[in-house]
Amino acid sequence: MIKRRDFFRQAATVAGAALAVPYFVPAGALGADGCPAPSERVTVGKIGCGGQGSGLGGVGGQVVAVCDVWKDRRERWAEKAKCKAYVDFREMLARDDIDAVCVASTDCWHVHHTVAAAKAGKDVYCEKPLGVCIREDQICRDVIRRYERVFQYGTQQRSSAHFRFGCELVRNGYIGEIKELVVYAPDSHPGGSLAPQPVPEGLDYDMWLGPAPWRPYCGQATGGDAWWHDYDYAIGYIAGWGAHPLDILVWGYDVHKAGLWEVEGTAEIPTTGRNNVVMKWNVTIRFGNGVKMTFRPGSDYTQFIGTEGWVGLSRGGDRIKADPPSLLTVKLKDSDRRLVESHNHGGNFAESVKARRDPVSNIDDAVRSDIISHVCDIAIRCRRKVIWDPVQEQFVGDDEATRMMTRAWREPWNLLKAV
Repeated sequence: MIKRRDFFRQAATVAGAALAVPYFVPAGALGADGCPAPSERVTVGKIGCGGQGSGLGGVGGQVVAVCDVWKDRRERWAEKAKCKAYVDFREMLARDDIDAVCVASTDCWHVHHTVAAAKAGKDVYCEKPLGVCIREDQICRDVIRRYERVFQYGTQQRSSAHFRFGCELVRNGYIGEIKELVVYAPDSHPGGSLAPQPVPEGLDYDMWLGPAPWRPYCGQATGGDAWWHDYDYAIGYIAGWGAHPLDILVWGYDVHKAGLWEVEGTAEIPTTGRNNVVMKWNVTIRFGNGVKMTFRPGSDYTQFIGTEGWVGLSRGGDRIKADPPSLLTVKLKDSDRRLVESHNHGGNFAESVKARRDPVSNIDDAVRSDIISHVCDIAIRCRRKVIWDPVQEQFVGDDEATRMMTRAWREPWNLLKAV
C-alpha cells in the first residue's frame, strides 16, 4: 500500500515531468527557508481549544482541524489555523489527513479521546492527568501499544534540562542508595455552587459531560479550572497537578520495582459545594524494599534522599537543589545512564511521530505516575491502609479498593465497549 505522503510525492514528480512551462511554487511548499515541506509536516487535530489546549498550539505540528464543545473557542481556533471546526470529535477523527491529535479536554474525556484517536490511526499528545480511574489508565496503555501509536504525556517538565540532570544523578547512584522520597503538589480548593443554571449559549453541554454522570448545569464548565475540583469530572490536584512531580519521581526512581506498597493517608473531603475532591491530603507509602515516600500539598517539588546526599527538583525558584552542593557540578561519565533528551515538548512529540519512537514522556511512565495518585486517593477514601501490587497492578485482598479502580461511564461512552 502506498502511504498518503508517498502518493503525493509521486504525484508531484509525475506532474513536474509533464509540465513544460515554468510555474511558481512557494518556498515553504518545498521546505526552503527552514520550513518543512508539506510531506514532512505532522498534521494535528486539536480536541480542546481553550485554556491549556489553546496554549499548547499544534504541539510541534500543523493544525489542520479543531474540535471543541464551545462554539466561540472552536471558531476562534478555526479562524486562526484556517481549518474546519468540529463539535463531535468522531467526525474529526474520521479524516485521513490527520497524523496526530492533541487532547486537552476535560479530565473525564482524556482517555476516551486518546483511545478513539489511537483506534483511528492517530498518534496522541495528551494533557495530564491521564485517567480518572486506574482502569482507564490500563485501557489507555493497552490500546496505545496494541495500535502501535506514539504517545506523549503533557508533563512538560521532562523537556527541562535541570529535571533531566537531577534524575540522571539519582539514576546513576550519585546520592547513594535511595532511602526516602518526598513529593509536594498544589492543593485543590473547596467551593462552587450546585444551584442549577441555564446552559450557556454556544456550549454543547451533553458532549461536554461525555462519560461523566449527568446532572444539571451549575457552572462547572466555566470559571477557569473549576471542574478540576469536582469528582464527577476529575480527581483533583492530587492528580491534576500531582502528575508533574509524580512524573519526575517515576523518571528518577522505579517505584514499580520497589515491591508491594503499603499506602495510608488522610485528607479533607468537602461535603458541601461543588468541589468534593481530596484536599489537605497527607499520604505515606512504604515500599517493600524499605523506601518511604510522603506526598502532601505544597509547591511543585520532588525530592530524592539517598545514603550519600539528596536532590530536590521544582518548577520555579531554586529549580534544582542538592546536598552536598557539589552534586550540582557533577560531570556525568560516558558510562552513566542517560535519559531521553528533549528541549521542546511539542517538538519532541513531532519528531517522535516522524521517527516512530517513544517520546520523552511515554505511555508506560504516564500510567505509572498516574496510578500513584489514584492509589493515594483510594487509600484516603478507604480510611485505612491498602496494599498495592505494582507488578500485577491490583490491590491485594481488598475488594473495596478494587471496586474503586473503575468508574461507571455514562452511555454511550462505556470505555470497555469501545475497546
